Amino acid sequence: MERTGRLQTPRGARMHRSRVLRTVVIVLVAVLGTALFRLQVLRGEEFAVVAQNNRLRPVPVPAPRGTIYDRHGQVVAGSIPGYQVMLMPAPMDSMDAQIQRLTPILGLTEANIQRAKRKWSQQRHLPMIVLDDADPRAVARLEERRHLFPGVLVYEYAKRYYPDGENIAHFIGYVSEISEAELEEQFVDYEQGRWIGKNGLEKEYERLIGGTPGMRYLEIDARGRIKRWLPEEMGVPPVPGKDLHLYLDLDLQNFIAEIFPKEYTGSIVAIDPQTGGILAYYSHPTFDPNRFIGGIPAAYWKQLNEDPAKPLLDRVAGSGQPAASTWKLAVAGMALDLGVIEPDEYMPQACNGGIYYGRYARCWLSSGHGRQNLIEGIKNSCNVYFYQLGIKIGLERFLETGTRLGFGDKTGIDIPTEITNSFPASIEYWEDRFGYRPYDNEVLSLSIGQGPITMTVLKLAHIYSALTAPGGKVPAPRLAMESGAPRDTFTFHVDKVDQWYLEAGMRRVLGPGGTAALSRLQEWELLGKTGTAQNPHGPDHAWFVGTGARAPGESPEIAVTMFLEFAEHGYTASGYVAEAVNFYLDRKYGRPFERWATPRLRFANGLPVNWNFSEPIQDPPRPTSSQAAAPAGGQTQTTGTPTTARAQGGPSDAGTSTRPSGGR
Repeated sequence: MERTGRLQTPRGARMHRSRVLRTVVIVLVAVLGTALFRLQVLRGEEFAVVAQNNRLRPVPVPAPRGTIYDRHGQVVAGSIPGYQVMLMPAPMDSMDAQIQRLTPILGLTEANIQRAKRKWSQQRHLPMIVLDDADPRAVARLEERRHLFPGVLVYEYAKRYYPDGENIAHFIGYVSEISEAELEEQFVDYEQGRWIGKNGLEKEYERLIGGTPGMRYLEIDARGRIKRWLPEEMGVPPVPGKDLHLYLDLDLQNFIAEIFPKEYTGSIVAIDPQTGGILAYYSHPTFDPNRFIGGIPAAYWKQLNEDPAKPLLDRVAGSGQPAASTWKLAVAGMALDLGVIEPDEYMPQACNGGIYYGRYARCWLSSGHGRQNLIEGIKNSCNVYFYQLGIKIGLERFLETGTRLGFGDKTGIDIPTEITNSFPASIEYWEDRFGYRPYDNEVLSLSIGQGPITMTVLKLAHIYSALTAPGGKVPAPRLAMESGAPRDTFTFHVDKVDQWYLEAGMRRVLGPGGTAALSRLQEWELLGKTGTAQNPHGPDHAWFVGTGARAPGESPEIAVTMFLEFAEHGYTASGYVAEAVNFYLDRKYGRPFERWATPRLRFANGLPVNWNFSEPIQDPPRPTSSQAAAPAGGQTQTTGTPTTARAQGGPSDAGTSTRPSGGR
């Protein structure tokens, strides 16, 4: 009995172990079956996508930007073939080895490599962009060795290109990769890595001309080697940007850039007064926006920023200067707008070199101009005439009217670099900034363009456009014809008679004895005004504002303003403005263009001057009654000299002027 029990014990143990093993096997099969069911049935589609993604690589496709054309259909900003060199994702040591082998072929710098790695670290699922804008010659060398670089992709795209480069830099802008700040603040619907417009028209119309990027796919093998592009229909095609058409006359723009005196810094702008369209927009010195595409070379960026001439500064709409005597026409427009003078009346005090009104203020001509009316005051740029005009307006009304007219406002041009102009809105300006209440005689400085008044070149051109445009009204300036922004207008309430007198004065500026007599045109009606802005740090600055028409009495078709730093006299700029007007009107009316059309520049280039300078005799549109008739010779002084001023303390009452105020 005991033996039988001992023999049965191992058998029972074996049976027990067998049952345990069968149970384990059943459990394992169940677990594996469940896992297989989940993999193949429940999550089969998900893992198929993962497998597909491991085999495919997305490659963003930049959208071709819209072409920018001038008014005649010439390309201002277009596209040419560009090349990106990309490296497929792989272990970092493998990618480093590839980069080292690419360096001598592509001419990579350490800065290129570090930038590529930094950008790729933020989006490792995409190919590493080794070069955004590779040299075509380097790409050719790489293609010759294509078999050595199976993980390298060369992608051709539409690269932005500006055929006229430096001539258009300050209004066109450039294209580069979007920044983190722009992604967060302005373009939240864009993706990292996208190229967008920076500055100028490229930035202003980014939403219109930028287009929408697409996506294509590459098939790769298990080792990351490129096998083929998948068909385009399997990706998302890019949507090209829309084209943009400008008022700009590219031929005029290039002509201005060619004749601009390169020894000076400054700028020039031309406007069509009837539409507000910008015909030319040039600032000097300048830079090449083509070198900014895809990233600015560090050495070039340093050069531009360290240049004391500040080539990056937009001197048309991004820099304000004292307007000097060109401001006198704005003061005349205010006085006529307010009705404080008749356009043909003579001021009560003749110009004998200065005037006393709480302080003695000088004219630029120490011997004086004698008695002056509006036409003569403009022709001679007589400070004493405009001092009295300012006194008639009065300081507070001067500030109120100028503010109402928008002298301190931007023009509203469609580029982001425009700055606000400087014009004190009220007498509180002096109290807030200098801690005193100004005398009434502060208006003397303001009436000749001195004091706390600075204007951009663009703003002054806009003001003159309104002064001479039909009805005294001109739309806000625009570069783009397609702009849907509101077109605010700038308006002087001057009638045809007022405009006739303003134009007669501007005409005589370019006539015999005028401050720009040698800049007159033979074929076209040129009106203008010089300005010489005092500069405590060196030679004075030169201004000239001119308008051009086909014939006397016709509405102006172009208004041009030029500013030259340290050029000393306004007439220095007048010849270049006249040349621009002549070029534009010659082309507009099909007349053979002749370089050096003004006497001043013809003399300088050894060419004959064979036409007379007689003033065309014209009558005003209707008779007007003068408050004071001009005596023979126009030199007799009358009584009524303004001599009173506010009996308050203030710096503007201290002493007398030792230097002639204003300028021609």
